[in-house]
Amino acid sequence: MSEETIERPTGPAPAPGGPGTAVPCPSANVPARSLWSDAWRDLRRNPVFLVSGLLILFLVFIALWPQAIASGNPLQCDLSKSQAGSAPGHPFGYDTQGCDVYTRTVHGARASLVVGLCATAGAALLGGLLGGLGGYFGRWGDALLSRTADIFFGIPVVLGGLVLLSVVTSSTVWPVVGFIVLLGWPQVSRIARGAVITAKENDYVQAARALGASHTRLLLRHVAPNAVAPVIVVATIALGTYIALEATLSYLGVGLRPPTVSWGIDISNAAPQIRNAPHMLLWPAGALSVTVLAFIMLGDAVRDALDPKLR
Repeated sequence: MSEETIERPTGPAPAPGGPGTAVPCPSANVPARSLWSDAWRDLRRNPVFLVSGLLILFLVFIALWPQAIASGNPLQCDLSKSQAGSAPGHPFGYDTQGCDVYTRTVHGARASLVVGLCATAGAALLGGLLGGLGGYFGRWGDALLSRTADIFFGIPVVLGGLVLLSVVTSSTVWPVVGFIVLLGWPQVSRIARGAVITAKENDYVQAARALGASHTRLLLRHVAPNAVAPVIVVATIALGTYIALEATLSYLGVGLRPPTVSWGIDISNAAPQIRNAPHMLLWPAGALSVTVLAFIMLGDAVRDALDPKLR
């Protein structure tokens, strides 16, 4: 019996990537992108976010170090210069008491930002905690929380401030912060409650519950990270509203009180003299408007970046 000779190919070996060669998937080494990374990428490309962010950084800078651009004392006044116009070294002129309007406008940023940031943080923490727990556990606790929030929604903000803050004699910012938190948490609570109810019905939460995860683990690891975005959006937008509310209450005489330097106080003092010395009202009112607009613009940009329906 003759043996059959098997001839093997003697040509060159196939090049890498040719037919029959396994090619790695291009996306195999690409890390998965999260909602926060996508949001940050969109924010960096959004001119509204960049402009508002630069304005807010500047406001924070002058609130922390007002002496960097206004070396004068906002409480040092000279009655001989009452309602005088701009002068060298005093570009905004003087108010009724002879105080430098430029110095008081710069130093007034601190009180407004402290009230806005502290009130927003307090309302977001309190409302987010209560709303999240109510939405997660439901039943009678959720019903009680919802009815309590409805009661606070029925209180007019300005009227409530006139009633509650009129009996406060402190000149610090904390009574105003406490009042804003007291009336601001229901809005955040309702947003947090809806977000948690939506998040807890997702498949990964149900799977973790089936595997025996505790309520604490479910809330902290699975529900809260996926429900916090709407709370951040509403808190960012509300920050500008709280700054405007502080100025309104100070204008009415129940918010911040002297010797605290506040835009609302300066606007209140300048309002009767708007015909004789409009510069007294123009600069603090303009600074307040720019600050509120910057935070509202920032909130709109954050909302557009975190809302998956807009992608």
